[in-house]
Amino acid sequence: FAAQRPLSVVATRTAAAAASPASGGAVERRQRPEHPGKVRLGFIPEEWFQFFYNKTGVTGPYTFGVGLLTYLCSKEIYVMEHEYYSGLSLGIMAVVAVKKLGPAVAKWADGEIDKIEGEWKQGREAELKVLTDAIEAEKKEQWRADGALLLMEAKKENIALQLEAAFRERAMNVYSEVKRRLDYQVECRHVERRLGQKHMVNWIVASVLSSISPQQEKETLNKCIGDLSALALRLKST
Repeated sequence: FAAQRPLSVVATRTAAAAASPASGGAVERRQRPEHPGKVRLGFIPEEWFQFFYNKTGVTGPYTFGVGLLTYLCSKEIYVMEHEYYSGLSLGIMAVVAVKKLGPAVAKWADGEIDKIEGEWKQGREAELKVLTDAIEAEKKEQWRADGALLLMEAKKENIALQLEAAFRERAMNVYSEVKRRLDYQVECRHVERRLGQKHMVNWIVASVLSSISPQQEKETLNKCIGDLSALALRLKST
């Protein structure tokens, strides 16, 4: 243990020097700026150091760590057997691996993450594009459906107009046929009336001619000749 005791003495003297006002311990106790979320030595939070800075000064945490390690080793609480050196070697190899291979592995991992995120983003954008195209296609189909409804209404109106034209044409045909038949009946009545009048005139003339005797016919003819002679003389005198 004689080789390990000087370390304890050095740690004690260092702590005393840090706590002594004459040695500038009060100057070293000034607070450092806080850095929330940061760590030291890879695993110790920055807040712990700030706590020790406020209580013991800047060198307090380091003095405490060295003293604790010296105490554990001097009292053989922590035995430095061959496993210790194996662990120390593994720790050094791990640190070297992290320092040397860490950036390359981190860069490769970041590249893989970016690649996966890019694929996810590309797939998401492709799916969004497909959905957007589907929405546009659906809107176009709805527009076409509305156009089909308008076309159906136009066809219905066209059919109604055709039915109206056919109805009017057939009504005109009925009117023409009825008028033609009525005209035929009127013409028949006119023909019958003319035939009746002609027959009656012929009958009256025949009856009158048959009732006139030859003597009456001669006297009437002479009287007519006399009237015509008197009329001629009267015209000459005027």
